[in-house]
Amino acid sequence: MRTSMQTRGVGIKIVLYVLLTVFTILMLFPFFWLLRSSFMSSREIFSVPMKWWPSQLLWSNFVQTFQDAPFALYFRNTLFLVVVNLIGAILSNSFIAFGFARIKFKGRNFWFVCVLLTMMIPSVVMFIPQFIGWKVLGAYNSYWPLTLPSFFGNSFFIFLLRQFYLSIPLDYDEAAFIDGANYFTIYSKVILPLSKPAMVTVGVFTFMGTWNDYFNPMLYLSSQKLWTLQLGLSSFLGQYTSNWQLVMAGALVTLLPMLIVFFFAQKTFIEGISLSGVKG
Repeated sequence: MRTSMQTRGVGIKIVLYVLLTVFTILMLFPFFWLLRSSFMSSREIFSVPMKWWPSQLLWSNFVQTFQDAPFALYFRNTLFLVVVNLIGAILSNSFIAFGFARIKFKGRNFWFVCVLLTMMIPSVVMFIPQFIGWKVLGAYNSYWPLTLPSFFGNSFFIFLLRQFYLSIPLDYDEAAFIDGANYFTIYSKVILPLSKPAMVTVGVFTFMGTWNDYFNPMLYLSSQKLWTLQLGLSSFLGQYTSNWQLVMAGALVTLLPMLIVFFFAQKTFIEGISLSGVKG
């Protein structure tokens, strides 16, 4: 009886592993398509029957990508936005979440619910009012609309960090108060050093959101000198003809930093996500 159950369990595991392998291959296929296409000519990309691998590796696609468009400039612009938004997101959200998690004040739960309710507002509803506001302030065609909001908190990040802070025992705060510390000292000397997983999680989300953002730069940036990588990629797409081999090469170059960041931060990132739901 036990042998048959063990055999059945092994069979179920084999089926699950096969299914996981199949789904993994399906999920990785778009990346494979991007990789092989970045080394092909435009004609070879859409050849019939489909070629699984280029007949010749065209490294010139990457060279031409940087020659036909100022990709180095786009890279610096995008990196600047990423750094500024990372600083703003980590400082503002950690500070706001600390207040909701560790400081008792009248109406704390009410205001926290109000913060969470903002997550229910569709972002598309805010595009026109925000654009008009930035236009009136004279911030159109500048980086202010793409950086300043990160210094005023994000409801999802505030929730994420608050949940993580609640998992830290209050005994640390009480011990710090006995030693004469104030709330700011507890925030900077106690909470922040213990919040590395949650901070990395916020940092990864902010990095990916800023690096992949296409709509907001398209909406607020008209000068090509201010363009980001995502806008730069769109310059290879024309109304009648498109240089798909350059689009693929540029997309691969754009994708690599995200893969590197997630590869090195995945352990801490997953830890931050899991620990943020320990206590509500």
